[in-house]
Amino acid sequence: MKRDQALTIEAATPADVPAIATLLREAGLPHEDFSPHVANFLVARDAPGAVVGAVGAERGGDEALLRSLVVVPDRRGAGLGGRLVDELERRAASWGVRRWWLLTTTAEKFFAARGFRVAARSAAPEVMRATGQFSGGCSRSAVCMMRECAGGAT
Repeated sequence: MKRDQALTIEAATPADVPAIATLLREAGLPHEDFSPHVANFLVARDAPGAVVGAVGAERGGDEALLRSLVVVPDRRGAGLGGRLVDELERRAASWGVRRWWLLTTTAEKFFAARGFRVAARSAAPEVMRATGQFSGGCSRSAVCMMRECAGGAT
């Protein structure tokens, strides 16, 4: 869409924490525990510089938890979520991620289309199960999904 041509995707900074927290809270997503991981977050900004989307990761060795994908309601359905995930995975290639994990209550189809498959929470390695998302940040009804990365990286 033409309006998305003015968007930029860039690394989040500590100054973006309030905007990301607001987006997450308004979307009904966990927002209390992401700020220590803001160095592994990306934000999408519109032409005036407002944060209109975000995505992040928690890293644990060669495992990563994809978390907090959020796009403002009037930008949904135009591919911004996919662009954010693609850029996060591109940047994460240097981390040596072998496997991605996530928990979702609303985006199972979106992530399945991106190669993620449903997995038992108990199949996640301890480093992922110890994250705030696995240990209580996401409801027990959230679907656990994972995807192996080709060649040990995205």
